[in-house]
Amino acid sequence: MASATHDRDESAGVVFVREDDGSVTAKDLETGLARGGATRAAALAQLAEVLGLHEGEGEPIDDPDAFLREELGLEPTETTDGRDLPDFLR
Repeated sequence: MASATHDRDESAGVVFVREDDGSVTAKDLETGLARGGATRAAALAQLAEVLGLHEGEGEPIDDPDAFLREELGLEPTETTDGRDLPDFLR
């Protein structure tokens, strides 16, 4: 069973949840955003990155297709027909 640490103020701050698999999830109480990691520090670092992106940090992607090809090695024109997707994504 997962367990959490709580502050007295439930509207601000971060709560950490130790998951059943041993990983840790850090959740920002103000935004509801959450990220996980192997440790509290890793989860908090991931959460900090997500919060920064949520607040507009980072750089925009001018050409999404080029980004997919160059950064992720994916070909955007190669799509699935949906049969490989779970029902909730169809």
